[in-house]
Formats: sequence, structure tokens, C-alpha cells
Amino acid sequence: MKKILFAAAAALAITSCTSDLSDLNVNGKAPEAVPAGALFANATMGYYDFTSVQNVNLNNLRLWSQHWTQTTYVDESNFQLNDRDVNGNTFVRMYTTVIRDCEEARSALADVVASNAEIAASEAAIEVVEVLAYSLLVDLFGDVPYSEALGESNTPSYDDDAAIYADLLARLDAAVGNLSGSNAFGSSDIIYGGSADSWKMAANSLMLRMAVRMIDADAAMAKTYGEKAIAGGVFASSADDMRLFYSSAPPHTHPMWETLVQSGRTDFIASATLGDVLNGLADPRRAGFFKNLGGSDSVIGAPHGLQSDYYQFSQPGTALEDPTWSHAAISYVETEFLMAHAAVAGWAGTGDAATHYENAIRASIEEWGGSSADADTYMMHSMVAFNATTAATQIGVQKWIAMYSNAAEAYAAVRQYDIPMATANLAQTVTPSRYSYPLDEYSLNLSNVEAAGAKFNGDDTFAKVFWDM
Repeated sequence: MKKILFAAAAALAITSCTSDLSDLNVNGKAPEAVPAGALFANATMGYYDFTSVQNVNLNNLRLWSQHWTQTTYVDESNFQLNDRDVNGNTFVRMYTTVIRDCEEARSALADVVASNAEIAASEAAIEVVEVLAYSLLVDLFGDVPYSEALGESNTPSYDDDAAIYADLLARLDAAVGNLSGSNAFGSSDIIYGGSADSWKMAANSLMLRMAVRMIDADAAMAKTYGEKAIAGGVFASSADDMRLFYSSAPPHTHPMWETLVQSGRTDFIASATLGDVLNGLADPRRAGFFKNLGGSDSVIGAPHGLQSDYYQFSQPGTALEDPTWSHAAISYVETEFLMAHAAVAGWAGTGDAATHYENAIRASIEEWGGSSADADTYMMHSMVAFNATTAATQIGVQKWIAMYSNAAEAYAAVRQYDIPMATANLAQTVTPSRYSYPLDEYSLNLSNVEAAGAKFNGDDTFAKVFWDM
């Protein structure tokens, strides 16, 4: 992993010339110290920019969750990774931009002048972002470098995915105890503006996500951490979302604006996999999710993975073309689905499963411009109205739909709830269960990546990560 870090650092290096002779008194070989707040903001932005975008070279989870498909160049809709090094770019983004900057921000806190409580809260907020990054890597790949990821070894070993999750949950649990009042980041905290109490809710909501995710793999551990998260306080409304609001002008516009507007390309359209489900439910979010709808606001979805004409099918909605569109790493909508699942499992403190399920759907419909009356009508549909005997399937399908703007969670829902996916036309395969390891790892870290891949049937993309039972 160190090789990746060095490569990224070299790519970021900037040189300049100046006539200011005072520069001669500066040791040019010693880097300037970067403030902890700047490092934390960069790590946070790196995570959000990755998880919010659809980019064929970086993040194709909207295609893997079959919300969208492509028009002309359809390799990514047919689950190709290596041609564009999507798996390698995911490694680089998480390890070098997010995790590395989190680690450096933690070290730089030694130079911050603030109270002990504010420093502790700052370190805990860093933990939340770092746990987000590591949990995403585990969810996508399974075993990944963890204990040796940022150490001295050029060839880090891969840790067991279940063991990483257990350690991440313990880290979150410890972090929650230090989250109260304010942190020392102030405006450099681009999510909560220095509110440690808000970060505490985010930490608990992330803990609940991970606990529910692993419920079939280790029910006892999932229950322990899930109940801790619920007792500690998870998101209670959409105002609590762990959400980043983007700016109206580059370079801090929403990445989807760059993909859909600035690029001038017409690459993405509605996948019939999602479109058919939305149409069957007369879903009131269709006009928010997509434009160029058919009669009765029906989504005109294209066969997933086939070349299709952009103008004959529904396209990503206008909301996604707004440069100031926001992105939530974890939202109240998702948390309510998690609470519904936890209630069905009988965890303490959850309340009524049907209420949480309906709260999630209502909040999602309102997020996409629907009304309370729209939600009432939708909830009466026979396939939507909560049914205790089919609750798991309903929660899974509705979460998959509602996570339209958080494709990593939509893809996780596909796997956790075994949501049927249409066959991709060229690959003739359903959506794979994981990413294969990057080609660079096979060049630079062969013995360790081969050992990791052996656990997944020779690095097979249809082998499952530990929680996907």
C-alpha cells in the first residue's frame, strides 16, 4: 500500500518559481505542515466525491445496482472492472485520499490549540470518516489491507473482512464516547460545522448500518452493536443527515453535474431493471429520478447492458444536473430502513417496524419532490404496504429504490436482500457480488493478494464478502 501512497503523493506535488529571496531561507526538501482541519476536510471531500459520482473510471455502482445503464460504451454496465482500472482507482481513492489524510489529520491535531474535549471530539470525527472508508472497501472487496495498510511494508497483508468489521465497530464505539459539544475543526468540518453532537448521531447511525449489514453473519455481535447505536441516538430526521452541500461553481460542484452537464456527454439512461419496478408500483419518485418520461409518468427503461439510443429512453433527472445538489453518506431515510430491519429482528429500543419502514418511504418521497398525499397513495399499494410475513423483501426493495442517490448502499441492498437483477445482455450474468482485486496489487503485492483471492474462489467476482449470506 505504501507504493500507492507514494505514487499519489508524487501526482499531487506542485512546483513553482518565484523572485522572492525569502524562499532561500526555506528548506525546500521539508514539506510545509498542513493543518489538521485542511486534511480532515480533504479526506471528507474525497469520500463524498467518490461515493456521489458516476464515472466510468472510478465509480460505476449506479450501473452495478442497475439503476442506470449506458448508451454506447456498455462495458461497465456489463460489470467490467479491469479495462478502466475501476477497482484500482477505488483502492487509490480510499487509501490515499481518505484514509491517509485521516491518519495525517490525526497526527496534526498535536499542533491544534483547543481543549482536551475538543481535541478528543476531533479525533473521533476523524475515526468516523476513516471507518466509512474502510467499511466501503470491505463491502466492495472483502478482505483488504488493514493492519498493515499504512505501515512500513511495501507489501501489506490482507486482513479478514469479518475481523476488520469487528475492529471498525469497536473503534466507532470508542469514538462515540468522545463526541459531545464541539470539535476543533470549525468551518473545516464541512459536514457539521464543528458540532460533535451531530457527529455522534452519525457515528451511531454508521454503527447501526454495519450491525444490520452483518446480521446474518454474526447475529450476536450485530445485536450488541446495533442496540448500542440505537441507545446512543441515531438520526431522528432528515435535518440530521451526514450530508455535504456542494457549491454552484467549480471546483466544488457536485460531481454528477460534471458527469451529466459539464462533460456534454449523453452516456447514461434509465435501466429497465429499476424502471420496471418503479412503473409497477406507480412510484411517485419517477419524475424526480428521471426525465423524458412516458405516459402516466412511466420510466422508459433500456435493457441493461445493451447499446441504446439516449433520446429514446428516460435520462437522469434534472435534480442531478444541479451543481449544488447534495450527497448524504448516511441519511435519515437509510437509518429508518435500518431501524425497521432491526425491529423485525427483535432488537431492543427499536419500536414498531412498520412505522420505521413507512417513515423511510415518506421521507424519501418528500426528498424527491413528492407530497404527503403521494406517500399515502403509494403506501396503499399491495406490494408496498408493510406485511410482516414479507417484511425483509419489502425493506430490501424499498431501500434499493430509496438509495438512488447513494449507489454504494443500493448495491449493498441488492446483495444483502437478494434483490433479483436482470441479466446484463452482453455479460449474460447477474450483478456480481464483489470487486476483484486491482491489477497493480498483482504486480506489486502478488503473494498477499493471491492469498486473499484464494478465499474468494480465486478472486472471483461472484464469491461473497462475509456478510452476504
